[in-house]
Amino acid sequence: MKKLRKALILFTITQICLGQNLNIINNEAILFTLKEKKDTIDFVLIDTKLDEKKPIFLFCQGSLPMPLFMKPEKGKMRMFGGGITNFDINEIRKNYHLVVISMPKTPVIAEQKNLNKSYCFIPNPNDPDRFSEEYEKADYLENYAERANKVLHFLRKQKWVDNTKLIVAGHSQGSKVATLISLNNKHVTHLGLFAANPFGRIDQLIRDDRKAAEIKEITWEEANKRMEDTYQMYRDSYDENTLKKKSYLLAWKSFSRPLLNDWLKIKIPTYLAYPTNDIASDLCDLVPLFYIQNSKSNLTYKRYLNMEHNFFEVNEEGNANYEKEHWKEVMNEFVNWSLK
Repeated sequence: MKKLRKALILFTITQICLGQNLNIINNEAILFTLKEKKDTIDFVLIDTKLDEKKPIFLFCQGSLPMPLFMKPEKGKMRMFGGGITNFDINEIRKNYHLVVISMPKTPVIAEQKNLNKSYCFIPNPNDPDRFSEEYEKADYLENYAERANKVLHFLRKQKWVDNTKLIVAGHSQGSKVATLISLNNKHVTHLGLFAANPFGRIDQLIRDDRKAAEIKEITWEEANKRMEDTYQMYRDSYDENTLKKKSYLLAWKSFSRPLLNDWLKIKIPTYLAYPTNDIASDLCDLVPLFYIQNSKSNLTYKRYLNMEHNFFEVNEEGNANYEKEHWKEVMNEFVNWSLK
């Protein structure tokens, strides 16, 4: 029965893919849904038709439960798309089918009243800092990678997909997801990492406190206390009883997995792009040393000077200048590299 059920699901979605009843959102993207017993995986292809055969470009978005589309109280629906609206989408689509997977337990389209100031989905508008418990329980690295591989498995079977190449790229938290996908999926041909932390996640809290003390923003006594609190939080994330009460710690546990050892195991061409004014990715400066030590030559890296985590330029005070953004430049350079 399970095999029959899966076959029926795939048959239904395949019929949609072949041009019948395409679920087009906002005249910008085609919505697909893979339904399972305990999960529903929604993903979008950024196009409105499927008449051209191209390889897949899967972009893994960063953290937080942001919907792919926002429906305002008045006016037109707006696409977030996990950050892809910052890219030169048409440039990517010249050569690839651009795909983004919705965050787990997060609606594809959310009304503005259910978004907080950071555009994260909140079930209760009166509690803007509280995400759904279902999302927190699903917010861990292995789950993201497993969901993505199911999507890629489905896409490989579509007539409009060219399987000679498969691009997987991710920003910030998405770089961790892209890494795990590439480590375990033999069909990935190119890996793109943007503003990645080679040593996980939680280490940046420690480094941030140290830097704050060094420049005298806080005292060393305060930095010491913050560091010890971070250690305790990390200990709690490994305690099963605590995890039952504080499900948000699951993300800290899983996403703090160091990526460097995984990168060194990956044999496909890997592209690492990172901004210099970014506490999350500043240890990327050390990564080429490890590739040299291990006689690996599959890494291409590029520093983006005087930019922050989302590739905005920073001013003399180190603050982001939101009028000077460089995502299009950054992503186009990666796309050009992938075509070579």
